[in-house]
Amino acid sequence: MTTLDQPTATLVTSRDRPVRRELGVANTLSHGFLLLWGLLTVLPLLWMFISSFKTNGEILADPWGLPGALHLDNWARAWTGAHIGRYFLNSLVVVTGSVSLTMLMGATAAYVFARYEFRGRQVVYYLFVGGLMFPVFLALVPLFFVVRNAGLFNTWLGLILVYAAYSLPFTVFFLTAFFRTLPTSVAEAALVDGCGHFRLFFRVMLPMARPGLISVAIFNFLSHWNQFLLPQVLLQGDESKWMLAQGLFALSVSQGYAGDYARLFAGLSIAVLPVLAVYVAFQRQVQAGLTAGQLK
Repeated sequence: MTTLDQPTATLVTSRDRPVRRELGVANTLSHGFLLLWGLLTVLPLLWMFISSFKTNGEILADPWGLPGALHLDNWARAWTGAHIGRYFLNSLVVVTGSVSLTMLMGATAAYVFARYEFRGRQVVYYLFVGGLMFPVFLALVPLFFVVRNAGLFNTWLGLILVYAAYSLPFTVFFLTAFFRTLPTSVAEAALVDGCGHFRLFFRVMLPMARPGLISVAIFNFLSHWNQFLLPQVLLQGDESKWMLAQGLFALSVSQGYAGDYARLFAGLSIAVLPVLAVYVAFQRQVQAGLTAGQLK
């Protein structure tokens, strides 16, 4: 028995070693790639924040060094002198309205597609999802005339409606799959207890779909906040209505010629802070929303 067991044990070990080595090499490569990707993402942001506290002379003389002192006046000059504060508030108002409208309409449509059977449901659903295939710039010219003929050109309301329209395909696609993962027994029990369809949606199903709602709301917020092309086309002339991306573009052009790079970096830092704050505050909710359907 001893002579038979020993070769068997040796054979199993020799078979396991190549597999373990391959897994070890794959893990090392994946972790190395993720580390490199993290450095490529974090280091430019860190350099931008550090440069926002420097003087223009320090930026030109030693671009990679630390500031001799924290020059907070760069942020004040960017907020007031470059009107970044005004553009920041404008973007906050428009993005809040567009995300709220997108979530209300998208969640309602997705719930209907996921829970109700009616003729033509698949056709309407695929029409919504088909909007994901069309880039924004392909519809800029007809969109310009549609918004202008509707009397919404150079208005925040027109921009909010356009933002919501372009975000609906992804929102409906994401939330439809999420609503399908929710247990039907809860909805049936609520209907048996006398709960109407309207109350069932707002009082029962929406709270259960909270992880998915938070995830898609954050994606929409980031998309709307960073949008540049649509405001540039639909908001022209009146600078008091500009979005933050437009203001940063004008600041980059003007300060690039003036040589005031410190104020430019301060304006960029102000624009990036809300995005970082949203990610840090809701990263766990985003992960929970993306994995909820798989876990169920």
